[in-house]
Amino acid sequence: QVQLVESGGGSVQAGGSLRLSCAASGRSGRSFTTYAMGWFRQAPGKERQLVATITWIRGTIYRANSVEGRFTISRNNAENTLYLQMNNLKPEDTAVYYCAAAAKGILTTTTYDYLGQGTQVTVSS
Repeated sequence: QVQLVESGGGSVQAGGSLRLSCAASGRSGRSFTTYAMGWFRQAPGKERQLVATITWIRGTIYRANSVEGRFTISRNNAENTLYLQMNNLKPEDTAVYYCAAAAKGILTTTTYDYLGQGTQVTVSS
């Protein structure tokens, strides 16, 4: 069983920064280096949104337009850890942020194999 554990959420004022971490553990018979990893977020009353994704080996990155230039996704393969550096945060970034992983194929909000428990990010104006 694979576990994803997020940390680093909290409350900040607009313009501030937070860094989310996601520690991956366990084994499904495959190395995490082959997984696509990423971050979703979901605000109250809204649909889950794909924030950013990254493939472990090639480092191919996708970012939503709404976070382009402000959020950076990265990973440490040796430590099986995924990060999301969030700068210049805005009140509309307030949401629960989830770490997700897909063993095969592309990671989307409807195609994933593992999902963390989520961490709350609150940005006040």
